[in-house]
Amino acid sequence: MGATISRLGERPNLWPWLLLAPLTAYLAIFFLVPLADVAVMSFTEPRLSLANYQKIVTGTLYQRVFLNTFLTAGLVTLVCLCVGYPLAYLMNNSKPRTAMLILLLVTMSFWTSFLVRTYAWMVLLGNNGPIVALLSALGLTNPPQLLFTRFSSTLAMVHILAPYMIMNIYSVMRKIDPVLIRSAESLGARGFSLFRHVYLPLTAPGIANGCVLVFVLCLGFYVTPVLLGSPREQMIAGLIGHQIEEFLAFGMGSAMAMVLLAITLAILAVYHRRFGLDKLWG
Repeated sequence: MGATISRLGERPNLWPWLLLAPLTAYLAIFFLVPLADVAVMSFTEPRLSLANYQKIVTGTLYQRVFLNTFLTAGLVTLVCLCVGYPLAYLMNNSKPRTAMLILLLVTMSFWTSFLVRTYAWMVLLGNNGPIVALLSALGLTNPPQLLFTRFSSTLAMVHILAPYMIMNIYSVMRKIDPVLIRSAESLGARGFSLFRHVYLPLTAPGIANGCVLVFVLCLGFYVTPVLLGSPREQMIAGLIGHQIEEFLAFGMGSAMAMVLLAITLAILAVYHRRFGLDKLWG
């Protein structure tokens, strides 16, 4: 035993591989094998052919759902950016105690599951909820339908994903050297010009990180759009679940999952080429 350990010590290049072996085995068993099974089913169910992928490319329903998924993900990302950037800026320019309080409020959402937050929005936006009651109290005789619409699902997804945007932008803002800002001011940069030409470019990596992370996560959202969204505007994850649960169309569901995975990997590949995946978490 001692001789074996000494031989391993003489070959230090083996240690990283030995330490990675348990993780590699875990990923192979619980991720790669199921993924390979899904890929095989996409070609073999109900028979060996490319029919499932052909339906995705030519079918109007699948094209509309994919388009709606990307539009919704883009809208959620844009709203998260509009909400997250000012809040991250406020945190970065506040007193430490105030910044810590805001950070605590932002991170509190991570302590609650997606399902609980989704049901909370169902209560808030329901016909008997406080928002509709407030609109009625303000004199609106026919309050709009808030629940089971694109508005309700988008609002809930923004609430769930905004912390990812805020944390990415805030982490980059914290690294900006104040000397750079003072130097720009000494050279005549003021107000919006200072923000546009100095501060915004310095925070661009955080914006890119947050946008990619929120967009990719939103592409695969299932629970929130299904419970809050309109059946006429469903996203791809909901359609995959519908195909498998209602029609037992495992081949079609697997094909849509593989297409979604390919698109997600393509987005990450473009991001990696430009910034590097190691920058994604700050």
